[in-house]
Parts: sequence; structure tokens; C-alpha cells
Amino acid sequence: MSIRLLRAPLTWVAVAVLAAGAAAGLYWFQPWKLVTDTEVHEELTAVSAEPAPPPGATTPAAAPASTGPVLVSRGDFVSHEHETRGAARIVRTADGRYRLELVGLDTSNGPDLQVWLTDQPVRTGPSGWHVFDDGRHVALGPLKGNRGDQAYEVPAGTDFSGLTSVSIWCERFAVSFGAAPLTAAG
Repeated sequence: MSIRLLRAPLTWVAVAVLAAGAAAGLYWFQPWKLVTDTEVHEELTAVSAEPAPPPGATTPAAAPASTGPVLVSRGDFVSHEHETRGAARIVRTADGRYRLELVGLDTSNGPDLQVWLTDQPVRTGPSGWHVFDDGRHVALGPLKGNRGDQAYEVPAGTDFSGLTSVSIWCERFAVSFGAAPLTAAG
């Protein structure tokens, strides 16, 4: 009878440990996000065909400054840890602010996805997955959705020098889902 009593508590301890481990694993990995999508359809800026000077550049006095929004830079996404498609662009708005717009984004959903402007070059394949936290980056906020069009305000006073790419960055696992190199419009 005493062996039976010892096994019962041991069984309950094992069940409790397994349940706690399963709960922690579900919280950490959030596997349901691999099969769910969040679509965002924010209004994007209608931009002028005239390219804007790069952020921080001075415009010659003889050149008329555009009064409407203009495209500063753009690039197409490259897949990293997860297949990612779409484009990224930086737009200077009519009031002089900058915003990053993700156009037609299509990537996997995941835990703790962030949108970063970075100074790292975009590399293809696994060699590009982990580089974006190695240098300077400007965090623009959590990814609003893994599909669709969305816009992020770039903080006023951001130094754009050297910021040459955008990454959809998974903070939890320190990996890029996809990234886009930014090249000047024009």
C-alpha cells in the first residue's frame, strides 16, 4: 500500500511539471501564429514622381522644393527566416516628416515582430538572418500585421546617415523574417 501512495504524488508532480513546461513553450513559441494571419490595410501616401533629396541633404537654392509628399528611398523585401515579399519605402510628407511604408507585405506571423530601420546590408540566405542587431537600428514599433499595407512614423530628428535597410525583426529569437535594402529614389 505504501508504494501506491508514493507513486500517486510522483505522478502528479510529473504531470504538473509537464503542464508548466507545455504552457511555457506555448507562450514562448506561440505556434498558432504560424497558421494565423493579421491583415492591415492602412492608407499609403500618394507620392510625387519627383524624387526627394536623401534625409539630411541640402537642396540647392535654385531648385524648387516639392510641396507634396515625395519618395525618398525604396526597396523590395528579401526572405530570411520566413518567406517575405513586398516593398518598403521612405516617404517625406508635405509637412516634412518621414514615414516608412510597407507596401504589399506578405510574411509569416510570429512572436514579438518589430519593424527596424538599420545600418546593416541585406544579405540573402542564412548569413543575413542575424545581422540586424549587430549595428545601429531605429525601432519603429511592433509589426501591425503580417500582410497588407502599413505605415510607421519615423521619429523626428532621426539621423538617416547609414540607415540603408528595413528588417522585420523577431526580438524573441533575434532573427530577421525578411529585410529590404533601401536605395535612393530617382
